Amino acid sequence: MSGASRIGALVALVIVLIIASNAAFTVHQTQHALVLRFGDVRRTISEPGLYFKVPIMDSVISLDKRILDLEVPAQTVVESDQKQLVVDSFARYRIRDPLRFYQAVGTMASANQQLTAVVNAAVRGVIADSKMEDIVKNQRGQLQGRILNQVNQQVMGRGIDVVDLRLRQVILPPKNTEAVFNRMISDRQREAQDRRSLGTQLSLGIRAKADLDVATILGEANQKSEEIRGLADAEKNKIFADAFGRDPAFFAFYRSMQAYETGFKPESTRMVLSPGSSFFRYFNDPTGAGAPQQAPTAVPTPSAPAVK
Repeated sequence: MSGASRIGALVALVIVLIIASNAAFTVHQTQHALVLRFGDVRRTISEPGLYFKVPIMDSVISLDKRILDLEVPAQTVVESDQKQLVVDSFARYRIRDPLRFYQAVGTMASANQQLTAVVNAAVRGVIADSKMEDIVKNQRGQLQGRILNQVNQQVMGRGIDVVDLRLRQVILPPKNTEAVFNRMISDRQREAQDRRSLGTQLSLGIRAKADLDVATILGEANQKSEEIRGLADAEKNKIFADAFGRDPAFFAFYRSMQAYETGFKPESTRMVLSPGSSFFRYFNDPTGAGAPQQAPTAVPTPSAPAVK
């Protein structure tokens, strides 16, 4: 074989290899593949493996079959009470029908753009019919479900299935946040003042009732003590009367002894008495039978020195 023949065979082999490499393509597990011939879809492939196409005439477009993330830019939305809210949301979707997807939207960039517009419209529509309290906490899950259903209805004909949609953050615009915080602080301060006033009122009522109860208890106790003291005094007088009636002499002697004990205390009032006074009858006669005399008059002598 001449040199020219070897070169021609080598060139032919290279051409065959190039054609063979262009005819074979691989579909991965995470991909859909569309085989196009002059722009028209000839085949849709969803199973992984090695496939072949007609070189030069056919081309292959790969689409991701995994769940894809869509970051939706934050937007300002007006809720039912005409309050402005800044809503930050996101969605997760997958390509359910690659052929319809390609025919309806074409590329992934176009799909993201169209899906973002649909999500924004659904979010604005649902939030416009809802109150801020429901959006933030009371019915957030239900509202997200409504938005998800509306979005799926809009993109069903585009071969897209939205599997999840969330409102990541719902806040007031920065210019309104400070005013809302100040109003919340004022409300809490007013509530605290009302509670303190109520506490003071209750405290005064409790103190007044306690003072009344104390006065009532003391009054009843004093009344009862006076009654007991009166009964005791009556009982004492009755005992004295009975004792005097049984033995007048002994009672007179007992009363005189009490008078001596009371009258002869140190540093007490000085008295000038006659030795024959009836006050000293038990000194003159143990039986007290001495002739009674007129009782002397006590003369206070506060300035006279005590004689011991």
